[in-house]
Amino acid sequence: MGANKITAMDVARAAGVSQPTVSRVFSAGGSVSPALATKVREAAVKLGYRPNTLARSLTTGQSKTIGLIVAYLDNPFYTEALERLSRSLKEMGYNIMIFMAANEARDVDEVVQSLLDHQVDGILMASISMSSELTDRLADEGVPVVLFNRGHATAAVTSVTSANALGGRKVAEFLLAGDHTRIAHISGWQGASTGQDRLAGFVDTLEAAGLSPHSVIDGMFSRAVAAEATRKLMTSRTPPDAIFVGNDHMAFAVLDTLRVELGVRVPDDISVVGYDDVAMAGWAAYDLTTVRQPANRMVQAALAELMAQINGEDHPPRTIEIDGPLIIRGSARRPAGDI
Repeated sequence: MGANKITAMDVARAAGVSQPTVSRVFSAGGSVSPALATKVREAAVKLGYRPNTLARSLTTGQSKTIGLIVAYLDNPFYTEALERLSRSLKEMGYNIMIFMAANEARDVDEVVQSLLDHQVDGILMASISMSSELTDRLADEGVPVVLFNRGHATAAVTSVTSANALGGRKVAEFLLAGDHTRIAHISGWQGASTGQDRLAGFVDTLEAAGLSPHSVIDGMFSRAVAAEATRKLMTSRTPPDAIFVGNDHMAFAVLDTLRVELGVRVPDDISVVGYDDVAMAGWAAYDLTTVRQPANRMVQAALAELMAQINGEDHPPRTIEIDGPLIIRGSARRPAGDI
């Protein structure tokens, strides 16, 4: 018998159970004893049965699929977060459908339409900005949406981020405590709320201490732009004695440029601080002082908010900011005392 002709009833007969029991085994959240589930799955494997998820979605009104839109995966933070998202969704009985999109309204709109055509149960947008028009459209259509690591100017959609302004403040306080006086910032893209908020927290704290930034350069979340910004800073008449970089992805390029290309000693000549605390930050080659984005807690918060919408819970959109610690390593001069 061909695999495409095997039905749930065939599996039920082979396992000696009812057809509804087979359906519960292959449905997320179905209540079946472990022993019975094992018996059914063994029969399904032996017969070559494949559950018809499309037919189930037509019956239940749910596809058990979540759409993820991401602008780029060059930044290791997003690959780590994606792994956590995928694992958590699988445990919850969901599949994940990933689409790439540039941060342009037309491109995002096209990708969203593709996800809607696939009848996804909800959409996560990572590092993507939403226009007010798109926000209104999805709200009108009742599509659950959560922004991940990106805020929304009007707070019309739920977003989950790290506490970006607070993180910028922590970096400024740390560098001030280390007696740095010429502190530059290679910021994240200033078209993104994350880059804006980290810059604001950093600059506000310096100015409260009576110090202006040595310079601020938009790094565009690009390694190449960050490397060029480093060359510009270090060949200026008075180079900085510290650089706060808007994310680790750019900070690695800054460290490579300083150490390998320019022969600058880190942290003897200059301190470097990043933001994210991706796995590479702890490698001996970088040993990067950085603010940790609590990716696991951010993922769990984003999924909790999305599932609440999918399940019809009625609560207004909100912004969730999750604090993360400053991780002190060897790329920055340590203050003499505690901070």
